[in-house]
Amino acid sequence: MSGPTAEGADPRPAEREVRLGTAKLIPDIDIEGGWLLTLDGTPQSYVDLQDPTHLEFEYVQRIAHMLDVVADSGEPLDVLHLGGGGLTLPRYLAKTRPGSSQQVVELDGPLTEFIAEHLPWPSGIEVTVGDARAVLESVAAASVDVVVADVFRGSRTPAHLTSVEFARLAAAALRPGGCYAANLADGPPLAFAKAQAATVAAVFAHVCLVAEPAVLRGRRYGNILLIGSDEPLPSSELARLLAADPFPARLTETPEQAAEPVTDATAEDSPPPPSGAFSLG
Repeated sequence: MSGPTAEGADPRPAEREVRLGTAKLIPDIDIEGGWLLTLDGTPQSYVDLQDPTHLEFEYVQRIAHMLDVVADSGEPLDVLHLGGGGLTLPRYLAKTRPGSSQQVVELDGPLTEFIAEHLPWPSGIEVTVGDARAVLESVAAASVDVVVADVFRGSRTPAHLTSVEFARLAAAALRPGGCYAANLADGPPLAFAKAQAATVAAVFAHVCLVAEPAVLRGRRYGNILLIGSDEPLPSSELARLLAADPFPARLTETPEQAAEPVTDATAEDSPPPPSGAFSLG
């Protein structure tokens, strides 16, 4: 599906029942062109139509930093995004790396239609409605530079997207030197994140974790970015960008393997967030 184009969006809130719940688009009263997408009250995406480089969510900014350093500035990339939402990162890449070829996979077709109607996206972004793993299985070998997995059903990552078998599919789709990046959410004692690190390390030679220090230390619940590649990661450059953020994050390479890799036979959904973790206040 190619997104329509428009000069702007109707600045009124919008709501629609979609496949996975009730989607709402709430305009940012402080920023013209800013929109928050929620699903059953849980924030899913923030989109700035006027400035796609404005990334409101810290974890999205961290993925963007990774995308900034995997190739020379402005160089187009071929990227597969597993999980669509409001298409925040694809819009960012379309702005910062013009000419990039991007495929977005989103399970919720009615949600995609809702976003296309209210927050049209630029050319060069193609959206496929389907299950992330099923579509990944059909991707040509060595055809993309980056695979970004940011899939949540409600507030949990589905089990079938957390296994060694899934990570191998991502690795097969990547060109040599390509990166796999997964957005995770976990809290004390970080059992899920540690198992995911072991899982990705079973497939990729080079692995790192990125999160706020308190999250990495297992002191509170939060987002963790897990990156894998068959070649050394640009860790120093990425760490420099992360340290300069308003909410600095820390990069840890070769994380301790305190868990066994997850397989399809043992995979479970990511843990539910604690009450109030995603409250809109």
